[in-house]
Amino acid sequence: MNNKILILDFGSQFTQLIARRVRELNVYCEIQPCTKAVVYDSSIKGIILSGSPFSVNDPKAPMPDIAAMANELPVLAVCYGAQLLAKQAGGEVGKSTHREYGRAHLQDVVHTDPLFASINNGSQVWMSHSDTIKQLPNDCTLLARSESIPVAAFKTGSSFAKHTVHAIQFHPEVTHSTDGGQLLKNFVIDICGCVQDWTPASFIEETVARIKAEAGDKKVVMALSGGVDSTVAATLIHRAIGDNLYCIFVDNGLLRKDEFAQVLEGYKHLGLNTKGVDAHERFYKELDGVSDPETKRKIIGRLFIEVFHEESLKLTDVSFLGQGTIYPDVIESLSVHGPSATIKSHHNVGGLPEIMHLSLIEPLRALFKDEVRKVGRELGIDDIFISRHPFPGPGLGIRILGAVSEEKVKMLQEADAIYIQHLRDSGQYHQVWQAGAILLPVQSVGVMGDERTYEYTCALRAVTSVDGMTADWSHLPYDLLAKISNDIINRVRGINRVVYDISSKPPATIEWE
Repeated sequence: MNNKILILDFGSQFTQLIARRVRELNVYCEIQPCTKAVVYDSSIKGIILSGSPFSVNDPKAPMPDIAAMANELPVLAVCYGAQLLAKQAGGEVGKSTHREYGRAHLQDVVHTDPLFASINNGSQVWMSHSDTIKQLPNDCTLLARSESIPVAAFKTGSSFAKHTVHAIQFHPEVTHSTDGGQLLKNFVIDICGCVQDWTPASFIEETVARIKAEAGDKKVVMALSGGVDSTVAATLIHRAIGDNLYCIFVDNGLLRKDEFAQVLEGYKHLGLNTKGVDAHERFYKELDGVSDPETKRKIIGRLFIEVFHEESLKLTDVSFLGQGTIYPDVIESLSVHGPSATIKSHHNVGGLPEIMHLSLIEPLRALFKDEVRKVGRELGIDDIFISRHPFPGPGLGIRILGAVSEEKVKMLQEADAIYIQHLRDSGQYHQVWQAGAILLPVQSVGVMGDERTYEYTCALRAVTSVDGMTADWSHLPYDLLAKISNDIINRVRGINRVVYDISSKPPATIEWE
């Protein structure tokens, strides 16, 4: 990396958005917990301090030395970061008379400051804080206010540190801040001097070279799922080491209809050295009668590791394990508060490196999901893989609420296939981030012909999102939903009722289990 921006995370819900906005400028950035000491090198061109749920007046609040950072590099302090700067520089921070949350408009903007170049008075910004800066520190310059707060932005003078620290009490990373992208560009490009050279093509070139240097002529084994992450990761590794990459695709019996054969055929066209393993009976046997969602996830994860490990032992002299880990997985494991509470077990192949005593190769650990897709397209991977909706590792095992059986899997596979085909035929598939059918453990009375039925309910889920961290339910046309419902009820024996999930994340999750 020739240059990058370091983002210090103080626990804000928007920290990943800051990273995404910087990446959109074709500049590489990394998120690091604020509790970790900054290690400076020539590639780091600037530091951004995130917001936080903490108050700077809380004795337990994180308090890294901003002056020490600014003696090394330019710093942009956002929300909590701005308040922390004000306190450390000798100003006053206290509770607002009213909570400042939502849209506001900048006034008295100092246009001559490089941070506010091309940003006008009246520009809409997004506030989200209960503390506010009541007294500006000495030798600091006010850069903007809003209708509700006297200090919306300021900067430090020469007495504070070698480099200027710019501070803002609003969030430029959210879309509600209409000139937020321009402000970040002003900081990253103009103030820090970053070069916009981090592109899919440059990422591929650097990554392939790194894998070649790391793996050499040694063998790598990797589990494939048919999803975009593992497919792109495998293609990068294959481009670096060729047939020294050995791929294993396990059929756990919980894939979508005909997916096992279709994915294997797709991997053949990609030139990947892939072995398919049919282990569906083994999974069904251990899942028989198990209803608890977390128990199901653990059984499916454990069995996958066992099957994959057994197959990999048939290979000789393997040195590395390839994985499709992406950046959100990395960030979640580096929370400023420590590991976050377990909402549900992660479906990545955790535990395999320890069991197999192999070193990891994770080509995508620096990328967000949409960046993985851009790299995949640059690699020329078929759209059937690149545009495929995310699919949970436990598969239909967590889309069948309650106990899993082969009969229920086949029922759900049929309903899901009808649903997805309708989305494709209507042009809605690519407007949706993720969609799937869920079989509920609820039976209800229905009438088909002159006969009474007592069959299962199928829920349809479709969400829009950028990276899956938050999501909104997709507003599919009513006539399309009516066609899907009619087709499922008429063609799938065992289902007589279809409902549509209109819950967003949060508070709901994308998957039901």
